[in-house]
Amino acid sequence: MKYTNMAITVSDLNKYIKDKIANDEYLNHILIKGEISNFKHHYTGHMYFTLKDENSLVKCIMFKSYAQKLNFTPKDGMKVFILGSVSVFERDGVYQVYAQIMEEDGVGDLYTKYQELKEKLEKEGLFKEENKKKIPVMPKVIGVLTSQTGSVIRDIINVSTRRNPNVYIRLLPVPVQGEGAAEKISDGIKYMNENNLADVLILARGGGSLEDLWPFNEEIVARAIYDSKIPIISAVGHETDFSISDFVADLRAPTPSAAAELAVPDIYEIKQKILGYQNRLRISLVKKVELLQMRYEKCMASSAFKEPTRKIQDRYLILEKYINRLQDSIKTKYEMEKTTYIKVVAKLDAYSPLKTLARGYSITEKQGNIIKSVTDLKKGDEILIHLVDGKKQAKIMED
Repeated sequence: MKYTNMAITVSDLNKYIKDKIANDEYLNHILIKGEISNFKHHYTGHMYFTLKDENSLVKCIMFKSYAQKLNFTPKDGMKVFILGSVSVFERDGVYQVYAQIMEEDGVGDLYTKYQELKEKLEKEGLFKEENKKKIPVMPKVIGVLTSQTGSVIRDIINVSTRRNPNVYIRLLPVPVQGEGAAEKISDGIKYMNENNLADVLILARGGGSLEDLWPFNEEIVARAIYDSKIPIISAVGHETDFSISDFVADLRAPTPSAAAELAVPDIYEIKQKILGYQNRLRISLVKKVELLQMRYEKCMASSAFKEPTRKIQDRYLILEKYINRLQDSIKTKYEMEKTTYIKVVAKLDAYSPLKTLARGYSITEKQGNIIKSVTDLKKGDEILIHLVDGKKQAKIMED
């Protein structure tokens, strides 16, 4: 081609632009102000973040040697001044600001709104412990409000079914960030309550910036959580993230997986507890019998009773009768506990949706709702069919 001799490599281009910027005195010593977003403090000590205003953003990095000199801890939502230089990262062909000095410029608008709403709701009593509902000990249905895709719902399903294979997970997909998400989350909470669709609700989302997590800091979501008759576990963001929903919810979990552990009891531990209670009851009754026998033998060995009388003999017979009754009671109690345990396990097994699927049945959903009648479907509808070994999407070809 005739342009072959004129072409330069991508590396040459990036190096050329980097050298151009390096020779610009203004860009080598520049003061910028903006709001911190997507802040990450790397284990090496370096700080990576984005600086933004209403219309634009720029990537920034502050190396460990400069970060150690800060007299405050940067975080999402903070407004700051940054003194540094602009350079090109040749490998990726992007420019970024290399910060050397950082000073606070007040608190970002979102963070201010967060603090104001938190103080308002706290004064109204929405965070009080006495208003929080207890999480059910043995819930049958776990309602989950989160995105229908991503690792959050998979983690919740994996943890829940591992702890109790018979528990039923009912997902109500809702947007977890962006415009309108707060209203959708609030409506979802109300819908689950109005239709009594779960024994406990998990409100979950993965980590993100303050903006990403903002729907869970909206007043409409906080009041929906507070008004919910169904207990709610809030699992929003990472362990270090705290949203308004965490304070209002009946229980806060550091991660979605931890929320599943708090909502779903370990069936193996329950079985072990039942066996432990049975053993403790049996041992307690046996010790009681032994104590009564020792007291009786001590009385019989006393000098005052060396010549047994009719009355003592009668008392001995009565005591022996009580001992027999007590032993029979131990046996009866043990059998009752065993029968109750068997019934509980059988009932748990009967509620398992996996049992139904294993018998050849399937579950059909349209837009997250279970289809119960052909009248709920029309030509062109897209459906999701759950089978015992997976799920498939399908489309209705005729009315």
